[in-house]
Amino acid sequence: MKKVIVTGGSGFIGSNLIQLLLKKKYFVINIDKSSYSANPYNVKDFKYNKNYLFFKLDINQKNKIFKIIKKYKPAGIFNLAAETHVDRSIDNAQTFIKTNVLGVHNLLEAIRKSEKKIKNKLKFLQVSTDEVYGDIPSNTEAKEDYNYNPSSPYSASKAGADQLVRSYGRTYGIKILIANPCNNYGPNQFPEKFVPKMIFNILNGKNLPLYGKGQNVREWIYVKDNCEALLKIFNRGKIGKNYNIGSGTRLKNIDLIKKLLRIAKKKNIKLNKKTMIEFVFDRPGHDERYALNSSRIKREIGWKNKTNISNGLLKTIIWYMKNLNFFKKISKKNISKRLGLKI
Repeated sequence: MKKVIVTGGSGFIGSNLIQLLLKKKYFVINIDKSSYSANPYNVKDFKYNKNYLFFKLDINQKNKIFKIIKKYKPAGIFNLAAETHVDRSIDNAQTFIKTNVLGVHNLLEAIRKSEKKIKNKLKFLQVSTDEVYGDIPSNTEAKEDYNYNPSSPYSASKAGADQLVRSYGRTYGIKILIANPCNNYGPNQFPEKFVPKMIFNILNGKNLPLYGKGQNVREWIYVKDNCEALLKIFNRGKIGKNYNIGSGTRLKNIDLIKKLLRIAKKKNIKLNKKTMIEFVFDRPGHDERYALNSSRIKREIGWKNKTNISNGLLKTIIWYMKNLNFFKKISKKNISKRLGLKI
């Protein structure tokens, strides 16, 4: 049975990836510092699986990471441990630098130490973001060789980590891979992010806050499709390369909200008459458009997106409806003010 480490495995994408890995008969070691967005509720379904281990650990704790690698000798690491919310990076960039750059450096150093001391050669898959490319002009798509042009402290920290990963591949011969997915949505996402925030507000009869005029364009992928892509990159990707993961589905933010409202109506969700789109002051450095060219992963690895946006959003709404009470509790504890909810 192949052993792998997933850092940030209690988070949104990480927990969905672990679910897939366990289904594929991997032995999974989840390393997560359990910050506010790392939700133990996300791992409840496999918490007691005999092929699952959890370590509450910050990826900056290099020596402890090394000891885990030494003991279990994994085939690789999927790095999903990251601070991810752009708004919070604008408020406080320091935590993003600490986790997204220094944390990645410590992971790479732990791998380098393991290769020198225990001769354990493993793969390192850095899960990055499409935001490293910055604004993409109309009628243009970012290929993997597109210049990095990050606009926020968050995307800059991810861009810096990507470059650090590349340098360790070239200088020290570490078997590195980089994935640049577009915006994920789906089950287990912490409700400060755009899609779950809108769903929460729809279900709670609140207004739907939208930056600027809602014209910013994002490319969207259902999280389970993204996780299948990550596993294929890990198993079939060419060492040293980065792979874009995109669906080709690009929507203005205002159009995505309207789609959510239409789906809610079809699902016979009672909408509060006061629930309306509320335009709010735009955030600094807000990228206008993201768009990926994902031909490399399709051509070289044979992956393609499966879930269309309407079906994916419907699944997501249903999941949050079923799990609403729990997420109300964490919203009240952590982010009720951000969501504008009075629970």
